[in-house]
Amino acid sequence: MADLVLVHSASPKTIPADVGSDGMALEIRGVSHRFKLSGTSLPVLDTIDLDVAPGDFVALLGPSGCGKSTLLRLIAGLEPPSSGTILADGERVTAPDPSRNLVFQDPTLFPWANVWSNVATGLEARGVLKLQRSRVAEALALVGLDGFETAYPHQLSGGMAQRASLARALVNDPSLLLLDEPLGKLDSLTRLTLQDELVRLWHKKRFTAILVTHDVEEALLLASRILVFGERPARIKAQFLFDEPYPRHRDDPVLVDLRRQILSTLGVAT
Repeated sequence: MADLVLVHSASPKTIPADVGSDGMALEIRGVSHRFKLSGTSLPVLDTIDLDVAPGDFVALLGPSGCGKSTLLRLIAGLEPPSSGTILADGERVTAPDPSRNLVFQDPTLFPWANVWSNVATGLEARGVLKLQRSRVAEALALVGLDGFETAYPHQLSGGMAQRASLARALVNDPSLLLLDEPLGKLDSLTRLTLQDELVRLWHKKRFTAILVTHDVEEALLLASRILVFGERPARIKAQFLFDEPYPRHRDDPVLVDLRRQILSTLGVAT
């Protein structure tokens, strides 16, 4: 799968051994993908093979436009791969499902709906809102937005809007959370806060997480496994496995060394 595998380990485990995981297992086999553009075929992904264990937190790094976000869309079931298979808990992915939720860089909230209604969208679409109304309040409390139920998107800061977007995903109690640079447009202080929040939510809800990011430090602070993609059509170029305890700190010597190695793999001089 990868040209390079680096392993770091430490205690305690990222998810304690006595705590079960509600996360989803993924099996990706021989996945390639092409886009049709102006009558030509543009290869984006090239023979991706990947296993993700339940409760794992995987970060994807690589050049812009190499296909990382495309892989998330395929896993979410928004479109089928050109070739290969994706299995979620042993079932072939053929369409979107509430158990696999995708959070984008932009919150994509409905501007005409308040926060409560935005978060309730998934439950309403599934026809279960009347029976599960309490889940909306639970999701808002989980991301720290209780008290903002009647606010509209234009009244929210960027960080609050992204929290609402996370609540909209979490209200469906997903087994897999797909995160497509969800913190990429936030200011640095808000980004740091939400990085901590994502780790807290992951520990609490025990879902499987796959994060696309261009921030190496963010990947090191959040993930237990980092995959580095090469240029388009992308293949997995390197894999970094490590198990540093949380909360993590940027000046941790292990993370500093890993950052240097990852940047070197990406072709960035340090």
